[in-house]
Amino acid sequence: MKTTKLVLIAAIATVLVSTTSAVADPEGGTAGRPPACQPPPQEQPPPPTATTGTTIGQAYYCIFDHHFSGPVLDSRSLLQPAFAALTQELQRRGLDQATANAPVLTGDKNADWRSFSRAYERIAAGLPDDASRQATAEAALRAMVAALDDNHARWVGVPEADTVPLGFLPSHLHGPGLIDPAATDPVFVTDVLPGSAAAGAGVRPGDEILTVNDVPPYIRGTAVPGVVDWILDAVEGETVRMSVHRPSSGETLDFSMTAVAPPPPSGPPQHEAELLPGDLAYVKLPGFGPPAADTVFAAIAKLGEGRKLRGVVLDLRGNGGGSPEQVARLLGGWAHGKTISYWCDALGKCTPNRTDDSVPLVNLPLVALTDRNCASACDAFSSAVKDLRLGTLVGARTAGAVSGPSQGHLLHNNTGLMLPERHEIGANREKIDTVGVPPDHYAPMTAMALSTGQDPGVAKALTLFP
Repeated sequence: MKTTKLVLIAAIATVLVSTTSAVADPEGGTAGRPPACQPPPQEQPPPPTATTGTTIGQAYYCIFDHHFSGPVLDSRSLLQPAFAALTQELQRRGLDQATANAPVLTGDKNADWRSFSRAYERIAAGLPDDASRQATAEAALRAMVAALDDNHARWVGVPEADTVPLGFLPSHLHGPGLIDPAATDPVFVTDVLPGSAAAGAGVRPGDEILTVNDVPPYIRGTAVPGVVDWILDAVEGETVRMSVHRPSSGETLDFSMTAVAPPPPSGPPQHEAELLPGDLAYVKLPGFGPPAADTVFAAIAKLGEGRKLRGVVLDLRGNGGGSPEQVARLLGGWAHGKTISYWCDALGKCTPNRTDDSVPLVNLPLVALTDRNCASACDAFSSAVKDLRLGTLVGARTAGAVSGPSQGHLLHNNTGLMLPERHEIGANREKIDTVGVPPDHYAPMTAMALSTGQDPGVAKALTLFP
């Protein structure tokens, strides 16, 4: 609608630098309102500079100004988590301070910022070096954004460690690369990137992961985040060991993978298309980036040359989202004059989003395949298909990561905030975010199916056309 991970949401293209100075406070620090965050420019900005109290303050006010919850947001819900994270970072570094007491917050946005800023600046002044000041500022800012509990809000642009994925995805992730709270053991490999460390070692889709570096993915029913970090964020050159069970053969296999930078993409994501038995058009859509809709329409037309198609199977599994305009355009192939969703503010004022009626109708029955990695714009498309009865959903519930379309905002140190200015609800005015869209027919991918080359979703779809 993350950055070397295989499933991540695209980061902000950052922006102009504001040169306005924050207002000095008599007690020290930048207790006045910092300069406002800025919209993104066309050109690439300079590299990020240090994160400071001014950066935190800019982000704080930027959230009030631009996040959809701003008009009803309690300042304490942002600043209390930020201060807690700051003190936790102090403790991790052995730098806790006797005077690092929580500021008194009252719910007054400006007064609370002044209290927080004075406390923050006193703590920062007592830190021994720039590295500790940067780490504590980052901790506070990240916690403040995380407190929004919004899957489309994020702080971006701070350089991270040089990490690379091993080249495969585990089944217990969903949407924006997070651990799926609905997932259970066993965890299995859902996809392997060609040319990756995993591909070179012989890892295959369907392999059930027993351990990574001798640690199981789940311990007593709880997912282990460190296992995901080894898979998606291994340090380049790091060797990771993995033991798997291969359902197709019953073997237990041990792999050793050395993390290497993945090969550069050879082009845009491929939109696979083929003719299924019974003159059904199958099109796989990996994302809703332009020109997704026209690519689907062109694939259907080509598959229909010289024959009368009976329907379309649109595979949205693994689709991480993209452009709302492409959603409206693709839905316009199956309906005209329909409201497909609403974008609403915190006070309940909603603007309808409608089908793109410039698109000719396809006039073919539709089955869409969904899974837990159908996120953001994919959530929105699936919701409209179900609400408007434009087709049938087969597979698994979608990710439920469709808070609302994000806009980029630049902070003074050349980092940025992605914030949704409206939240999205479905055509029937139901909440899709955090819930997802349930399929009409449950046919999830399984380890055995992947391991043996079967596809339960396609098999079910073939039975649904008259």
